[in-house]
Amino acid sequence: MTALGPSPFGPLLDTRSLFPRERHALLELLRSLDPDDWTAPTVCPGWDVHDIAGHILNDYLRRISGGRDGHRGAVFENDETLPSYLTRVNGVFVEATRQLSPRVLTDLLAHLGPQLDALWATLPLDGPAGLDVSWAGTDEPSPAWLDIAREYTEFWVHQQQIRDAVGHPGADGPELLAPVIDTFMRALPHTLRGHERPAGTSVRFDVTGPAGGTWSAVRHFGRWLPAPTPRSPPAARVTTDQDTLWRLAGRGITVEEARTRCVLDGDEALTATATTLLAVVA
Repeated sequence: MTALGPSPFGPLLDTRSLFPRERHALLELLRSLDPDDWTAPTVCPGWDVHDIAGHILNDYLRRISGGRDGHRGAVFENDETLPSYLTRVNGVFVEATRQLSPRVLTDLLAHLGPQLDALWATLPLDGPAGLDVSWAGTDEPSPAWLDIAREYTEFWVHQQQIRDAVGHPGADGPELLAPVIDTFMRALPHTLRGHERPAGTSVRFDVTGPAGGTWSAVRHFGRWLPAPTPRSPPAARVTTDQDTLWRLAGRGITVEEARTRCVLDGDEALTATATTLLAVVA
């Protein structure tokens, strides 16, 4: 069982040691693919396996350039929102990387990955985030540890999307998956922000499976906050399995499909909103 603490983001989660392990599994996967595998369609509309690998490379380059070198590369066009900006620039980069061979893509990921690890090692975990985590948004700036954990979930989910596309399951044991689910559940209080309830009202989320646990959000001080699981019965409770949770949070499945895999109890408005949990920029 995992209990979130008094911080608006829950207790500190240090995912830095997981990046090399996740990347090792990714590189082994990519090096095992046949040429046809690289063109397999994925859950990301319009993107094949090669495109997702190119997108991961983009993330490596962007975070190293900005976090290590202080390069300010973001240029918004007109009244562009953050989601529309990301859609545009991610698409431009992926299109450019289609010129690269699978071997070059894989070699670049292997070369740059340790540089990204080195960047994370220089950051004070309780310092300010390089990029705020909007889906866990509060009135307070995001801490660096949450920004880093968000990046870990990004890489892990993209690896799973590749594995789904080529039918090579793996890298989903508790050691690598549990921190993904724990990070995604930091979105629960923000997800519930539109509902006013009496102080002390709680919503409980149970995730079954070896990588799962229990998370709760409680209404205090006019907002929802992460909290240890209350002793009193929650006003709303959602139970689902670990596979459904990470796919829901990353929108690998729709909210409607996820709800068919959930058991919902209590306040219907709260359970309906809790099952819209989103842990990506959209």
